[in-house]
Amino acid sequence: MTTAILHAQQIILLFKKRGVKDIIISPGSRNAPLTIGFTSDPYFNCYSIVDERCAGHFAMGIAQQLQKPAALLCTSGSALLNYYPAVTEAFYSEIPLIILSADRPPHKIDIGDGQTIRQQHVYANHILFDAQLQMIANTSQKEYLVTNERAINKAINTAISKHGPVHLNIPFEEPLYNKVDHSLLEVRVMDVLKDETTIIPQEFFNQWNAASRKLVILSTLNPPVFEKEDLDQLTSDPSVLVMSEVSSNVVHDKIVWGIDTLIAPIEFDDEQIAALQPDLVVTIGGMIVSKKIKQYLRRFETKTHYHIGKRRAYDTFFKLTAHIKMPPTKWLSHLSNDFVSSDYQEHWLAHFQNYLEKRPAYFEQIPWSDMRVFQRVFDQLPDNILLQLGNSSTIRYAQLFQMNPTHRVYSNRGTSGIDGCTSTAIGAAVGSNQQTILITGDISFFYDSNGLWNNYIPSNFKIILVNNSGGGIFRILPGEKDEDYFATYFETKHELNASDLCHMHKIEYQNIDNESAFAKAWETFINNNNKPQLLEIFTPREINDQILLDYFKYLK
Repeated sequence: MTTAILHAQQIILLFKKRGVKDIIISPGSRNAPLTIGFTSDPYFNCYSIVDERCAGHFAMGIAQQLQKPAALLCTSGSALLNYYPAVTEAFYSEIPLIILSADRPPHKIDIGDGQTIRQQHVYANHILFDAQLQMIANTSQKEYLVTNERAINKAINTAISKHGPVHLNIPFEEPLYNKVDHSLLEVRVMDVLKDETTIIPQEFFNQWNAASRKLVILSTLNPPVFEKEDLDQLTSDPSVLVMSEVSSNVVHDKIVWGIDTLIAPIEFDDEQIAALQPDLVVTIGGMIVSKKIKQYLRRFETKTHYHIGKRRAYDTFFKLTAHIKMPPTKWLSHLSNDFVSSDYQEHWLAHFQNYLEKRPAYFEQIPWSDMRVFQRVFDQLPDNILLQLGNSSTIRYAQLFQMNPTHRVYSNRGTSGIDGCTSTAIGAAVGSNQQTILITGDISFFYDSNGLWNNYIPSNFKIILVNNSGGGIFRILPGEKDEDYFATYFETKHELNASDLCHMHKIEYQNIDNESAFAKAWETFINNNNKPQLLEIFTPREINDQILLDYFKYLK
């Protein structure tokens, strides 16, 4: 049994041929032909998510883990606009999504019908490919059949090869619910795109081999691309200093894993900060989290910057020399073992180690706070989990702690918004079948509270909610924190808690607000896998910022 509408059948048949199995559907009427077709075919994994904003991020979480496209399907009108936050995140995080938006026939746009807007090219600034399909009344319309076939193929090929979102807008005329026993159409797979690889320019080798201070920055790498042997090779060069971020999924004893911990104590020491200045910068991975390294390399006007990898390159420091489109491990194999004399790596690793040795004394003296909570949490997270990190202060605190090498770490660092963190984590848990723990802040969590409104949350899914009663990161940023407007319009002070939400969505709930309660609550939280768990940890709103800022002063 499938839909009787032929251009809907084309999508369903080509999705099957190309292995697009995961379909996230938001209920509606205009999308009924595709809903009928997908849900009637056991080949597809179909999910019903009512809130399109949450559905978009849920789909992105699945695609993030499977490394292949997930599809979104919605009705006409305002529905597809609610996908836009996920579309932009997928665009900048390079995650394959296929958006299928049902629409009215073209002659019924702007005549006063309800749930009718101008849907074509609605994502124009953040989409890799978009097209509107032709409506097909019968199989004699060969030209339309071929046009649609090419558009659907190109959408799938682009999502896969270019790693990002694509959009097909699909007009349907009533009747929408007619069905047939089976499709009589034949569809073709066509124009599969090939990987693009560039050679390494000779200029790079000349600059690399001559430089005595080479800085390699590893940011978002999902899935991980380096084995220990690769990192051993890269760090064997004494002129190479490697810095990694938490989302790089890289742990190695000769890598600076805490960029802000290294830079913050010396950022206003002209002599020290000048000594860190590299001759050449190489970036590998996605968006860089650390604002301090970005500001530093812009301030000193980095002369040469190469980006290595098949994905998109960003001119983060305004000095991008070239994008070398090849797997980072292949790039490594081309590097010379004839090293220049340098103490660049040794000097800064010793500096970093000195700061690490000071840390325990500082942690012993701080009171219950965000910093103390993150220290306790990262010390005690179980092995072999999928760790999803919320944005804003959560990912920045995480950068201050060395990650467990058995963890796989993800965060929505494309647009770096707070929207969709919970929905993405749940989608990732569904896509990975691995125990997933989300660490998030209160504003992020309440903003995406509809992310809990679905029937697919695994029983071993867990949320650590750090509730400091507002947007705590704004207290860390420059600004007058005692002004009347600050608490309302920046910090967004509130008195909310998650207990009622958890009760409504059948999630086991605990809360704590002090050190002594942590151990007992943690044991229950980690060991109970019979239903989803949420541990809400309250911290004092007005001291968190000072404890973090004092951490950097203490190291200095």
